[in-house]
Amino acid sequence: MRAISGLWRWRHNPLCRRTDLAEAWVALTALLLALVVAPVAGCLVGGAAQDALQRSVRAQHQARHPVPATVVRTLGPSPSAADPEGSSGQDVRSRVLARWTAPDGTGRSGPVPTRLRDPRPGDRFGIWTDGRGRVVARPLDTATATTHAVLAGFGAALVAAALVEGGRRLIVWRMVRRRYARWDRAWDKAGPDWGRTGTGN
Repeated sequence: MRAISGLWRWRHNPLCRRTDLAEAWVALTALLLALVVAPVAGCLVGGAAQDALQRSVRAQHQARHPVPATVVRTLGPSPSAADPEGSSGQDVRSRVLARWTAPDGTGRSGPVPTRLRDPRPGDRFGIWTDGRGRVVARPLDTATATTHAVLAGFGAALVAAALVEGGRRLIVWRMVRRRYARWDRAWDKAGPDWGRTGTGN
């Protein structure tokens, strides 16, 4: 808005320099570009991310299966086994030796993390496995995928706006340097006569 009001104010101002008007036009152009490019970039990147993530969600849900597991014995806490999609990335889960039946019907056993607060032999809990019964991470859900896509689109919009602003600052910086160079040349021409007769001193 400042660029628009500046342009309107400076249109017929006798003190307005061409460089002032050029800077105002650059600012207005950058503003319009940011208002157009940033949302378009956000929509394109967010849409592409949404499509890719939803395909991944479908593929994971086809390849991963929830199966019940039974605790054989506890193995102690595993701080590195925190669930990144849980309510807190710092949740410490217990590790237990468990047995389960794979989707192909074969029996499996091995160490797995569990959210059970006090796991005891015989307790049952759910795990995710692939088609061969190997323990895998929980598949990505649709809501989480959509959240990631929205964040990707928002990030792309911010990057696009930052690039436009960076371009504006670079152009204005070059314009200011050229203006200072012209002032230096004009000062060099006027310098030898400064302070002589006729200047008021």
